[in-house]
Amino acid sequence: MENKDLKIVKQPKYQKIAADIASKIVEGKYTIGEKIYARSSLASQYGVSAETARRAIAVLQDLEIVEATKGSGVVIKSYEKAANFIKQFLDVESIHQIQLEMFESIDRQKEELEKLKEITERLVSRTERFRSINPFVPFHIEIKGDSPYLSKTIGEINFWHHTMATIVGIRRGEELIISPGPYATIEMDDVIYFIGNDECLERVQKFLFPN
Repeated sequence: MENKDLKIVKQPKYQKIAADIASKIVEGKYTIGEKIYARSSLASQYGVSAETARRAIAVLQDLEIVEATKGSGVVIKSYEKAANFIKQFLDVESIHQIQLEMFESIDRQKEELEKLKEITERLVSRTERFRSINPFVPFHIEIKGDSPYLSKTIGEINFWHHTMATIVGIRRGEELIISPGPYATIEMDDVIYFIGNDECLERVQKFLFPN
C-alpha cells in the first residue's frame, strides 16, 4: 500500500555515484593525486548516461574532493573532504531508511485497521440478522451489592414501567426461575434475564445501579 501523503527523500543517481567514488577514496582504493576514469569510462562503469557521470564528477569537484580539467581527466584531491561528504551522505541515507520503515509501519497499521473494520462489519451484520430471526434473545445482567433494589419484588419496583423491559428469568445459584411473577424478589448475585429493544440494556443498567 503506497502512502501518498508523505514524501520520501531520495538520493539522485549521480549523488550515489559521487558517494561511491568518495568511499573508494576513504577506503584507500584511490590515492591523493591519482587520476581516475574519464567521464565516458565512468558512465560505462556505472551504467549511466554521460550527463549523469558528468554531474557526479561536478558534485565531487564542487566539494573540492577531486579536480577535473579538460583533457587531463579527474584527479583525486582531498581525503578529508571525501570523508566529510560520505558522513553527510550516510546521514541522509539513514533518514531515508527510517522514513521507509515508518511508512511501512503506517501501511501495516492501515491494513490491520481495514481488516478490523471488515471483521466488525461482519459481526454487526450477523448480529442484526440473528436478532431479526429471533428478536427474543434475552439480555442479562448480574445483581451486585450497590443496587438499591435488593430483596424488593419485581412488581414493587415497577421494573417494566421504568425500563420497558420484561424479565423472563432469574438465575439464583443453581436454580433458574422461568417467567418470574411480580412477587419474585431481586437478590444479591442474581442474574436477571430480560427482553426488549436494543436500548433497554442501558436503561436496565441505569435503573438497577443508579449510582
